[in-house]
Formats: sequence, C-alpha cells, structure tokens
Amino acid sequence: MQSSEDISNALGDIINRYRPELKPFEDVYRHIHAHPELSGEEKQTSQLAADHLTSLGYEVHTKIGGCGVAGVLHNGAGPTILLRADMDALPVEEKTGLEYASKVIATDINGKRQHVMHACGHDTHITTLMAASTLLQTARDYWSGTLVCVFQPAEEHLNGAQAMLEDGLYDKVPKPDLVLAQHVMRMRAGTINLRAGPLLTAGDAYDVRVFGRGGHGSQPQTTIDPIVLGSSIVTRLQSIVSREVTPGKFAIVTVGSIHAGQSHNIIPAHLDLQLNVRTFDTAVRERVCAAIYRIIEAECQAAGVEQKPDIQLTFSTPSTINDEKTIDTLKKTFQPYFGKDVVETELPTASEDFSLLATAVGAPYVMWMFGGTDPETWDEAVKEGTQDALPSNHSPFFAPVMQPTLKTGVDAYALGALSFLQIK
Repeated sequence: MQSSEDISNALGDIINRYRPELKPFEDVYRHIHAHPELSGEEKQTSQLAADHLTSLGYEVHTKIGGCGVAGVLHNGAGPTILLRADMDALPVEEKTGLEYASKVIATDINGKRQHVMHACGHDTHITTLMAASTLLQTARDYWSGTLVCVFQPAEEHLNGAQAMLEDGLYDKVPKPDLVLAQHVMRMRAGTINLRAGPLLTAGDAYDVRVFGRGGHGSQPQTTIDPIVLGSSIVTRLQSIVSREVTPGKFAIVTVGSIHAGQSHNIIPAHLDLQLNVRTFDTAVRERVCAAIYRIIEAECQAAGVEQKPDIQLTFSTPSTINDEKTIDTLKKTFQPYFGKDVVETELPTASEDFSLLATAVGAPYVMWMFGGTDPETWDEAVKEGTQDALPSNHSPFFAPVMQPTLKTGVDAYALGALSFLQIK
C-alpha cells in the first residue's frame, strides 16, 4: 500500500512533467490585468477562457448566467471534480505603477463611469485555472474521471454562482462529486493556507431608507429630522455585536454609507444607509439580521415617523465551511509537495459565493488561499511587524508578484484535482 508521501510524489511527478511553459501564461496574466471587466460584464475575459478550453478539446459551454463559462473534459470512469475561478474586477483606480497597470474606465450597472482594476487577484485565478486545465489535459493518460473547469462571473456582487445555477449549469455539465477553488491573498508568495471548517463569513447587505419630514433648518420643531434619526440608528446598530452576540462568537455590523440632504439649511425628507453584516454561525446570523430590522423600525417609531422604513436585502451569501474530510485528503498530498509552504493563517472575514456551486448538488467543497506578496517584502515586513500594512485585496496597490504566485496557483489547482481523480 502506497504511503501518502509516495502518492504525493507520484502526483508531483505528473505536475512537474506536464506543467506547461508558464511564460505564455504570464503574458495572459498581464493582458487580463490590463483589461479588467466589472461584475457581469466579463465578455472579453470569458471569451479568452472559452477559446483556451476549446483549443484543448474541452466540451465548452458559454454565456451561463451571463458571462459564465464551463469546460468539460470527459476522461473515462471516475469522479467528477469541478475547479472554479472567478473573473470579475472591481471599481477601483489602480495605483500600483505596474507597466501593465489597468487604465480602463467603464460604465457600471448604475450607469456610473468607474475606473476598473483587478484589485482582488481574480486575474491570477483565471490564469492559473487556464494553465491547470492545460496541465490536466496533457496528463490525461495518467488519470480518469471527469474534469469541469468553471469560470464564474460576478463574484464581487455575490450573485454570479447563483446566476449560473439558475441558468441551468448542471443541465449543461455533469454534477460534481467535489468542488474546489482557490484565492490569492496577502500572504507570502508560494505559500498555501489549508484550513478545515469555517473559512469565509456569510455576507448580508442592506439598503435602507428612513423617512422624516423635511423643512427649514431654522424651524426644526416643524420637522422630523432623518439625520438625527439616522445617527441614532447607526449608534444603536453598533450595540448588536457587543450586547446581543455571545462573547467569542464572530459578528460584524458595518454602516458603509450614510447620506441625506443637499444643503446646509434644509432638513431633508429622508436618509439612506447601506449596511453590511458578516457572520460564521447560522444562529448568530439570524439574530443579528433580525436585530437590524428591529432597531431600525423601533428608532423610526421613537422619532414619530409614520412611514415605515424601506429595508432591502441587496445581497446574501452563506459562509464558506471547508469540508474536513476533503481537507484531510488534501493535506496528505499538499504537505509533502509544498512542504513548509503549507501554512495556517488567520481567518479572512471576506465572503464568497462559490460554495453554492457545491451545496446546490449536495457536494463537499474546499477553498484554499495562496500567497501573492513578494517573499522578500513579506519576510522584511514580518521582521518589522508591519505585514498588516502591506497592500491587501481591494487595495489600489494590490499587485501579486508574478512568480512564484502563478506557479503555486497552477500546481495547487492541478494537485487538488489529481488528489481526487482516479490515478492510473
């Protein structure tokens, strides 16, 4: 019986023998980085991915849930493994100074002109999955099963996975036995973070409008001031975590936007808030979200507002909970292959929607993180205790170093798939 190290070595041999030359993929990365597209507008990016899969002989499906792409490689009997990469960029003006920095300005879904940047590293996800799809196709004599490569749109809006599902993703491609994904992070390039259990938070966002009674700034007694009301709501919302959530349980309530009025001497008729909630535990999530409704409605009533507040849930996605059994298997192959570069870092508190691709068909799933920060820069920052000041995801300065980031991502995707496909 082969040991886990022997198995990992055998898989490593396949990866090192069939890993494609990465220079052309570095050019692909530069192109994608310089030509980012906003959520739901990933037309050029999806065409690039689809053309690549088609050239390899994959069965390719396009325009799933908008700009989604799925490529299927049938390779005999065995499990079906789905690898997913997200494609969308962010409305951020790039300030990295890279020669291939984005200069793109595009119109968003609200008709607003925005600078666009791959500030979350999705360009590395696209590139590494394209290269891994090449590796696994050329190494197909060594494994059997079915490989599904999904390039997902609109992750930043947390609705791309659901859109693909609603558009019949699993009517077009085989239902997976396992779903795997990865995400580049502010970590030392070359490192991999494998963690069982909670990884990413559930995310819930609300658009809120509270009403008052507008009037002249010199006669507040004739009005119901929504700015005073809104200030009370913001203050009271911050008591949810400190006073309603069990100590030790994770929860965040953030008021990311507040706006009312247009003039210094006019009390406006309404105020708009945008709220964001992050939680891991389902019960905590339900309690926090219920408290938001209760507090807003009660504060409006206390202010004497007759019109009920308008509270709209704009997006909602579940927490990402990595399957423990799958993580155990991955550790048996990843740790011998990547060695000391397999690390466990602090939990990121971001949110993702990729888990829906698995839970929709009852399949287990795992997402791992891989580093994109220049190793020398990272080591120096750790020495000085300033690593938290390094550019992170969504920063205009976020720029994963080309290598070893891409190589690590390619190898991780391929090794992840090979860990579960049937090896001949």
